[in-house]
Amino acid sequence: MGTTVSIADDIAAILPAPLDRYGDHPETGPRHRLVSYTGAARGAYAANTDRALASDTRAYCSWCMAQGQPPLPATPDCVSAYVDDMAARYAMATIRRRLSSIARLHRAAGLSDPTKSELVRLALRRVARIKGTRQRQAEAITEPVLRTLRATARAGSLADLRDIALWRVARDLLARRGELVAIDVEHMHLEEDGSALLFVPRSKTDQEGRGAVLWLAPETVDAVTSWMRAAGIEKGALFRKVHKGGHSVGRRLSADAVARIWKRRAVLAGLDPTDFTGHSCRVGMAHDLLGAGLELPALMQAGRWRSPDMPARYVERLTAKRGAVARYHGYRNGSDTP
Repeated sequence: MGTTVSIADDIAAILPAPLDRYGDHPETGPRHRLVSYTGAARGAYAANTDRALASDTRAYCSWCMAQGQPPLPATPDCVSAYVDDMAARYAMATIRRRLSSIARLHRAAGLSDPTKSELVRLALRRVARIKGTRQRQAEAITEPVLRTLRATARAGSLADLRDIALWRVARDLLARRGELVAIDVEHMHLEEDGSALLFVPRSKTDQEGRGAVLWLAPETVDAVTSWMRAAGIEKGALFRKVHKGGHSVGRRLSADAVARIWKRRAVLAGLDPTDFTGHSCRVGMAHDLLGAGLELPALMQAGRWRSPDMPARYVERLTAKRGAVARYHGYRNGSDTP
């Protein structure tokens, strides 16, 4: 059963029984419209979007149950109280995403969207002023950090061969974790010079699935080939779970597993795992590209960003070190140009 159907079932089970006053007719009411919408929406959104909606819906409904409030339809007072309750535990990005899920839920059920009310807008503004809106940046897996992580690998370990290939592919593609785990062997085409072209069929910013052809360095191809040969992989999912004992592989890795791998490797390397996330290789390669002299437009193309905002944030520390003031002081200290 798909995620969207599960969402509809969860809501239908949680909604209080006496919904007649809301016009909850079994064939035309909000409950029926929600089920119809979720069936029609199946496949229209990326898997990560559906997973976020499912998670947000469960959290919101659990909170409503604890408060004795109906999840649908929610009043502006209820949603603003939910915003205040989330403020102590969640980042602004998470709070905004959960509100977006509540809004989508109400639209799906044909109900008025409570998140558009002035009361909710003021609650969000109040929390933003207290917390700030800046997101915590993922730790960058740059080339030096990659060497540190690589040093933890054990010769002949199947899991370590996979992780090395995973690191290198993630950096070369500036890949999001969902893109990484979606790669199939058939997506890769070897070139005569030892490099490879890899087709990424879909990404966060390519919801229509036009795809993109990206380049893998020869050393990355070597790492991938070593992993495939040791794991006996000839087709299908490239990155897979390694069974306990480390002698065989299972099904395709999940997106969540990628972040867990980064964190486990950080611990083995004596690094703080807290800030290592599924985006760490993406951030690290962005740092290395800017450090090598590439400009923001080239960075956007490599990472498949539509807006310069996120890649600019990824490299803001490095950009600051190369900014006008840094160049001025370099000039004063003997550099050729300000």
